[in-house]
Amino acid sequence: MKVQVNLDGVQVGIGNESFFCKGEHNMTEFSVNKERCIKCGECIEDCVMNIIAFESEYPAIIQGKESECIQCEHCFAVCSEGAVSILGLNPDNATKLEGNLPETSKLEVLMKGRRAVRRYLKEPIPWETISGLLDVVVNSPTGRNTRQNLFTVVSDPLVMDKIREETMSGIRRAVANNAIPQGFEFYSFVVDAWDAGKDIIFRGAPHMLAVSAPKDAPCPEADTLIALTYFELLAQSMGIGTLWNGLLKWAVTAIVPELRKKIGIPEDHHIGYFMVFGRPAVRYYRTVQRGPAMINRVII
Repeated sequence: MKVQVNLDGVQVGIGNESFFCKGEHNMTEFSVNKERCIKCGECIEDCVMNIIAFESEYPAIIQGKESECIQCEHCFAVCSEGAVSILGLNPDNATKLEGNLPETSKLEVLMKGRRAVRRYLKEPIPWETISGLLDVVVNSPTGRNTRQNLFTVVSDPLVMDKIREETMSGIRRAVANNAIPQGFEFYSFVVDAWDAGKDIIFRGAPHMLAVSAPKDAPCPEADTLIALTYFELLAQSMGIGTLWNGLLKWAVTAIVPELRKKIGIPEDHHIGYFMVFGRPAVRYYRTVQRGPAMINRVII
């Protein structure tokens, strides 16, 4: 499902192809290609809920147990022959892991070389690139496979400008009316910087992403932060800069809460965090040198 929210005539895209689309029913559509199946039993052994067993020589969901499936797709992924299908998925459309995983050394460099980007070019990133990123990020771990995160994304720089203006106007009103919550008094300096031509909150980024999840999910805070971490690492591997934006999260949740409704984040959702992103106007040439790690090694 894609939602479009109108901000005074300007369209804000909230792109989430899979927001509660998959798995809110008990039909697992589990099937086995008997010509491919080698009867190894791996799908049975790896089933988290122990609801798959051999039936007439081939794996099948135990009668009456279909509703217990948590749709983790382990049975689908663990089958070496691509014989198992679940949720109507075609194993031939999945990417094989062997030969396609990144080298450890290069992944290490990506993780060490990741930087918080605070200088951006004005050029927008194509929507196809952004939606492609999110199609990968939707694979991030969650506490419940059938309850996925909502990705509220601003893809149009003109919309971003409007949100920027409305956010700053709201903060300005709160400062003028002495309505800034205790502990957030520093936002008066954010307004001063804005008046001096410095965008401390958005940093001139052309795009914004907020990840939220239902408050009644098992672990909405963790789910959303993991998803944003996936997004950041994949984005930076593509030359896209990102910034975890606590100033924006606090502004929306504590100072300008009306903005939350305008951009379409449901009231029953927990907002994990905001992230701004775009093409960097800065280039970093080497990793930083942090560490060693603080380690509590348990030996009993």
